[in-house]
Amino acid sequence: MKRSIIETVLGAVVLFVAGFFLVFSYNTANIKKVSGYEVTADFSGIGGLSVGDEVQVSGVKIGSIVGVSLDEETYLARVHMSINPKIELPEDTAALISSESLMGGKYLALEPGASEDMIPPGGRVPYTQAPQNLEQLLGKFIFSMQSDDSDT
Repeated sequence: MKRSIIETVLGAVVLFVAGFFLVFSYNTANIKKVSGYEVTADFSGIGGLSVGDEVQVSGVKIGSIVGVSLDEETYLARVHMSINPKIELPEDTAALISSESLMGGKYLALEPGASEDMIPPGGRVPYTQAPQNLEQLLGKFIFSMQSDDSDT
């Protein structure tokens, strides 16, 4: 009987420590949804960007992606983002989709311009750059190397 009580207490301690680490990692990871004003941006391709991904300025999270849709008139991907209401973006802000690492994970990087006029809530980021497709770049490199070899 003594052994089962010790095992039960030890199991409870392990569960408590695991719960503590779960709460600690959630609070320090800064994965909470940002609520604020909505801004859109149109891209020719979004390359795996999805709802919930971060919106960053200079590497600092200022918002999150809240929706992705297709503009039926221009056939561009429209990205809806929620921006922290404390942050005002100049009208000439540029948006580009970047990778967190080679293994994946995308985020939307905003590069503020120098305009004194700000993008209003519900406004649009005018300058965008679609992500580079790594597979296409590698394919071009490999085929360019093959054509160089055949010339000799």
